[in-house]
Amino acid sequence: MTKWVYTFGDGQAEGASSLRNLLGGKGANLAEMANLGLPVPPGFTITTDVCTYYYDNGESYPPDLVAAVDDALALISRQTGKVFGDSANPQLVSVRSGARASMPGMMDTVLNLGLNDETVVAVAKASGDERFAWDSYRRFINMFGNVVLDVGHHHFEEVLEIYKERKGVELDTDLTAADWQELVKQYKKIVEQETGKPFPQDPKEQLWGAISAVFGSWMNARAKKYRELHDIPASWGTAVNVQAMVFGNRGETSATGVAFTRNPSTGEKELYGEFLINAQGEDVVAGIRTPQDITEKARIASGSTRPSLESALPDAYGELVRIYKLLEGHYRDMQDLEFTIESGKLWMLQTRNGKRTAKAALKIAVDLAAEGVITEREAVARIEPAALDQLLHPTIDPKADRKVFATGLPASPGAASGAVVFTSEAAEEAKKMGRKVILVRVETSPEDIHGMHAAEGILTTRGGMTSHAAVVARGMGKPCVSGAGTVRVDYAAGTVSAGGVTLKAGDILTIDGSTGQVIIGEVKMLEPELSGEFATLMGWADSVRRMKVRANAETPLDARTARNFGAEGIGLCRTEHMFFDAERIVAMREMILSDDEAGRRAALAKLLPMQRKDFVDLFTIMQGLPVTIRLLDPPLHEFLPHSDAEIDEVANSLGVSADKLKARAQALHEFNPMLGFRGVRLAILYPEIAEMQARAIFEAASQVAKDTGQTVKPEVMVPLVMTKAELDLTKTRIDAVAKAVADETGVALDYQIGTMIELPRAALRAGDIAQSAEFFSFGTNDLTQTTLGISRDDAAIFLGDYTAKGILPSDPFVTIDREGVGELVALAAERGRATRPDIKLGICGEHGGDPASIAFCEDTGMDYISCSPYRVPIARLAAAQAALKVKAEGLA
Repeated sequence: MTKWVYTFGDGQAEGASSLRNLLGGKGANLAEMANLGLPVPPGFTITTDVCTYYYDNGESYPPDLVAAVDDALALISRQTGKVFGDSANPQLVSVRSGARASMPGMMDTVLNLGLNDETVVAVAKASGDERFAWDSYRRFINMFGNVVLDVGHHHFEEVLEIYKERKGVELDTDLTAADWQELVKQYKKIVEQETGKPFPQDPKEQLWGAISAVFGSWMNARAKKYRELHDIPASWGTAVNVQAMVFGNRGETSATGVAFTRNPSTGEKELYGEFLINAQGEDVVAGIRTPQDITEKARIASGSTRPSLESALPDAYGELVRIYKLLEGHYRDMQDLEFTIESGKLWMLQTRNGKRTAKAALKIAVDLAAEGVITEREAVARIEPAALDQLLHPTIDPKADRKVFATGLPASPGAASGAVVFTSEAAEEAKKMGRKVILVRVETSPEDIHGMHAAEGILTTRGGMTSHAAVVARGMGKPCVSGAGTVRVDYAAGTVSAGGVTLKAGDILTIDGSTGQVIIGEVKMLEPELSGEFATLMGWADSVRRMKVRANAETPLDARTARNFGAEGIGLCRTEHMFFDAERIVAMREMILSDDEAGRRAALAKLLPMQRKDFVDLFTIMQGLPVTIRLLDPPLHEFLPHSDAEIDEVANSLGVSADKLKARAQALHEFNPMLGFRGVRLAILYPEIAEMQARAIFEAASQVAKDTGQTVKPEVMVPLVMTKAELDLTKTRIDAVAKAVADETGVALDYQIGTMIELPRAALRAGDIAQSAEFFSFGTNDLTQTTLGISRDDAAIFLGDYTAKGILPSDPFVTIDREGVGELVALAAERGRATRPDIKLGICGEHGGDPASIAFCEDTGMDYISCSPYRVPIARLAAAQAALKVKAEGLA
């Protein structure tokens, strides 16, 4: 019989952290903490298998699940002495989600479940605190009404705010038991008005409603979006955790909080977090009240006058310190803890590996290795390669003038400028139009996930460092300023105000997530300075990496940036990018418009010194590292003007008739340029173009070799080859130019000639082509287009639906299609090596910077990957992790 429910509590558990896939992250860690003897409220986990069953069977449950849940509830009763559903001695429970991958705030939670008109009286009597009981009941109606009955949260909030305003109080804690009793009546009336039914009084009905709501939330819009952004499969499902309630809202000796064992923004080794006295956990996470610091040191640093946990509840603080050290040591990683203190006693509600910024991740990994907790190789494996992107972008220039609009909490580091928007929908719409925006909200909720992803940064007026906005922004690598309490947002008017200044939607703001400043206008940024931990970890990565990492670069700036980030050469220099300069485009158009070879050669002679200078710069910067230069690839019509005004202007400047220019442009027009007269086809019909480029390459190599004394290693790449014959014709011309330049300069040239594999036929005939090609560079952008029959410029219309429906596992232009494109690449590599065992293999499409695609390249035995300069560190780390994975699998 399948085991659907696993219990935990009282120093023991049926599960353990090793059962993460079955119990979810929260359930597995609750079991682990219970096994460690930590104070965990007793409870049980309904497994992810039930979630799978639920969706496979028309949202129904296994027939034996109800009995299993009843048995688990009875076990809680034996441990607490209270009975779920009993009107005299009721056991209240929480119902929480728990996927195997952390998805903070994306799914639903219900607290205080089991309260009704009878049990609230019993809770008041047992606790001796009527206010606490009715406060818990109103929270339950609000949460259950919203999560289970789909009653909008704003209905309850509006009633509460009006009531507080009428009473003349600001905080929820200022309301009395009588106030909460009155609000409970109003809350129940809201439920009945919105649903047509009274608020459910049967605790069993409440429990199964909450369980179904949590399973249902696995497929809500925000959870789907989060999974899409973080590559979490829908098939994993979520577990449901039912746990005895402990109460942080039982007066001044009770509290609730969130803590990290190290600073998640900086990585410093210090207890970091926030708490609230006389509150429940949702108050901290939602940012409804501004929280207090846990440590006295943090309180002093923040300038807060409210007591820290260390001073307010020293015994509970001491127990938290003991437990956080134990848990970090046990899990060998920084932990994110949730805790509640009920009448002075500390209870642990969750531990998990804490989300952190890239800067913090680097420091924590390097520090843990230095402390001997993990190995250097484990440190390399711990860092998410894509997260390094956070470190590689500009920050605000400290010398820049700052017109500070407001200051909040520095919730997620980095800086960003953009136009103010107030809704996630507006942020997403602006992103589609190519506009940068800052999402400004009173507070974010999980429904804002798509807007946060679209925005450059996030500003909230409420919430602390562990609020929803802060946690999600850090995970996304977006700058965030939270808790800017002096800022007033008026959604109806579309304005945001602070310090007597009012801004409207569309006005430009800059936020500094490292200082908490909100600045009017766009502010000058600086290039990042990478920390010592970055260099240390990259050194460890490079020591285990097998593949070389090159950059796609054709300008001196790109080349220098790539070298600064550790590139080991240029894997793709797209020469066509060099011809669009205002001075060069004229000569290029002259060449295209020429009626004969002599005219073309005359125009190309003007381009030769410019092209030679380009290559001199690149060879000099690369200092002897290999440079792969692709001969002219795009169709010639791309260099010609299109509008009548542009045609007239160009015709005048070239001294030709506009009609001739129009006729030439019309003759070169292609219905499908991607598959047209381009690449090697240009070199065969107009060999003088390839000859000019080859001469520029070899003359530059000779000059730099003379000037520097270093051997220059150009790799000449012929694009879009589909037959060996094409390559042979072009190679003969290139070799002839190389010999001529060597004879003229007296410098021996060390070069290679190869091709880009970007057509299925080239992949299939790679064995033949390798007889002439000394290297293959896989152009996976075009190979994906020609293999799948998809245009990368137009595919966005349907690719989102294709990945959502599982037709494709991911966007094939982001992550290589292993089954189709990948099989062609592997086949070409195998056949190429069979002909030429020492053939050099590389990849230079966008996939060269994608960690999942880099893992494929390692599996295929590529010699190098090439990517954009800013992705070089990502590729270095991903290549190291891929090598470690292959080694680990070889040892297994």
